[in-house]
Amino acid sequence: MTLATESGTDRDDPGFYARLPSFDSFARLADPATYAPVPDGWVLGLADIVQSTEAIGAGRYKEVNTAAAAVIAALSNALPGKLLPFVFGGDGASFALAPDDEAVGRQALARTAAWITASFGLTMRTAMVSVEDIRRAGLDLRLARFAVSPDVSYAMFSGGGLAWGEARMKAGDDAIPPATDGIGPDLTGLSCRFSEIPARNGVILSLIAMPKGAGNGGYASVVSDLLAIADEAAGSSNPVPQGGPQQALRVDSLLAEAKTAGARTARPLALSAIRVGLRMVIAHLIFRFRRRIGGFDPMHYLAQLVRNSDFRKFDDGLRMTLDCTENAAERIEARLRRAADDGIVVFGTHRQAAALMTCFVPSPTRSDHVHFVDGASGGYAMAARSIKDTMEAASALPR
Repeated sequence: MTLATESGTDRDDPGFYARLPSFDSFARLADPATYAPVPDGWVLGLADIVQSTEAIGAGRYKEVNTAAAAVIAALSNALPGKLLPFVFGGDGASFALAPDDEAVGRQALARTAAWITASFGLTMRTAMVSVEDIRRAGLDLRLARFAVSPDVSYAMFSGGGLAWGEARMKAGDDAIPPATDGIGPDLTGLSCRFSEIPARNGVILSLIAMPKGAGNGGYASVVSDLLAIADEAAGSSNPVPQGGPQQALRVDSLLAEAKTAGARTARPLALSAIRVGLRMVIAHLIFRFRRRIGGFDPMHYLAQLVRNSDFRKFDDGLRMTLDCTENAAERIEARLRRAADDGIVVFGTHRQAAALMTCFVPSPTRSDHVHFVDGASGGYAMAARSIKDTMEAASALPR
């Protein structure tokens, strides 16, 4: 297997990510040696919702999650059949692309940003930075693949390049303007039909723990401790229960999916809502009565859904949305505080009563459907806000 070298000299290499070995031990992903450097010539695409905290505070967390997942759906549909490294961040998304796919990625970002504003009244900023620029800044962009099931693996990012790119995007650098051609993104397969998922063990805890400084030798030990605490809980820390969450026949879910279904075709919202509503009712009946229809087995699909959920990830730091006991949440936060006091991490957490899942299902009869998990009252966005508040408070202290 030929991977890019440490200096990224195997330029371009469009098959780099597909050739990466996948790992099914999540704890291994805290080890920098697990990651391989992305080749020179590649680019990092970024997107996030401006003022997502305010939108979440107004109860629009489903729209924020849908907007973030729309970036991944648009890119995947624009590059069908390609294994793409992407990460869902709750109020944004990021991905890496080979040089030949850069133009398609830019177009997907531009069209998705324009559609988000037109459909939800939210502002999405987008940007694209080169791997060479990341390395010139003294950082790196490295990837690993975490196999959550035999059918699905998620990209994990390290090296500091993703966080650096996000900071540049928020500063207005490398921006991609929203499209003006009136053509929407293809969001086929994007949906949020499931109800909020109530905590089974007591609380849904969303956390972000970023390593503080380069060459942080204590970070892997902190991650190991956090995973051990989470795994001690009765049952699973995955917020998605065995058997899957309940389907939601709700107006807000119907309208959100009607908008995504008509994004590419510009179909009138009323007509799209009728078509989506009929599909939602049929799907609800199929799942309720657990009846196999043609090539679709609802029991098999739900088992895959649980395995394929992305409730924990790395994107330059640890992100998890856990279903845990209050005691476990206290112990996790205490461990994070000790690590922060020791100068090992910066972190943020957010507790809520339920989780939320947004789905991208290219085909219900295939096994490669992906399911993005976040807290149902802000999750990662609120945890990130906590980090920002902590850093701003620290910078205001007299020196």
